[in-house]
Amino acid sequence: MADSTPSPSNPSRPKKLLDQVRDAIRLKHYSRRTEESYVHWVKRFILFHDKRHPNDMGRPEIEAFLTHLATHEHVAASTQNQALAALLFLYRNVLHCDDPALFESLNMARAEKPAHLPTVLTKEQVTRIIQFVPGEYQLMARLLYGSGLRLMECLRLRVMDIDFAQSQIIVRDGKGEKDRVTMLPASLAQPLQQHLARVKRQHDHDLAKGYGYVDLPYALARKYPNANREWVWQYVFPSRSLSKDPQNPQSNQLYRHHAHESGLQKAVASAARHAGIPKRVTCHTFRHSFATHLLEAGYDIRTVQELLGHSDVSTTMIYTHVLNKGPRAVRSPLD
Repeated sequence: MADSTPSPSNPSRPKKLLDQVRDAIRLKHYSRRTEESYVHWVKRFILFHDKRHPNDMGRPEIEAFLTHLATHEHVAASTQNQALAALLFLYRNVLHCDDPALFESLNMARAEKPAHLPTVLTKEQVTRIIQFVPGEYQLMARLLYGSGLRLMECLRLRVMDIDFAQSQIIVRDGKGEKDRVTMLPASLAQPLQQHLARVKRQHDHDLAKGYGYVDLPYALARKYPNANREWVWQYVFPSRSLSKDPQNPQSNQLYRHHAHESGLQKAVASAARHAGIPKRVTCHTFRHSFATHLLEAGYDIRTVQELLGHSDVSTTMIYTHVLNKGPRAVRSPLD
């Protein structure tokens, strides 16, 4: 799996293919989640074909791998599409294959896409669940529902993103690397300010001990060398412990990253069980409920689309199917 790109640590040795994939992804400023997923699928593709180099493979091998995912591993359509996107990125951006026919009309088995409606809670169910969410996780859960945030959008919020004066939250680099503005619930202004006061004390303590560093997006750390210790760049929900930068494991510098998503996920799942809600409740359920309740309140679907950050209104339209009113709300003759 050799390639002509030199390794920075040893210029005479070619850089490994998966490292080239990581470099290309970071050059385009894709998220860490995307980087992890793409590297995973490229590695799976290579191992599936007995460690052959992708330069020695083409359309038949791509079709065979994607067909295997659908017919033998029974992956979801979204998973198969993600694997396809990873291979497309590999050939176009790493191997620089410009053959337009390589991915056109692939002859492969397609994973079926089930028509699932989103799980939506009533307002009373949301309140009951949130009451059982402990500590600062409760504030996170209230933000997920009150502002319609995705899980990672909430965890990646920085101090500068909370605009108390305008009662709004700026979501930076959301899905599709798009920024958007959503509402800051009035009921969360004071709890958030109190929370940030505690985070500020922790940050001051870190600074006093010679720490206080946070990872910065893109190349801002090089452009502004001191910005990674400034208060405005700190995470709203920081990790309880210091750790190394996962994108730069060779560095001994300790950072305070944002809280890990698994903590909030477990807290929400446990709260739903304690609340006795007979539904499969995840962090994303709060976002579904946010959109549905706004539409129930009579807000325009285009407004809800902007708050959610959907690029296409058809994505937002799915919430009209779970409303209790509208053209689809036909009353049973028994009622």
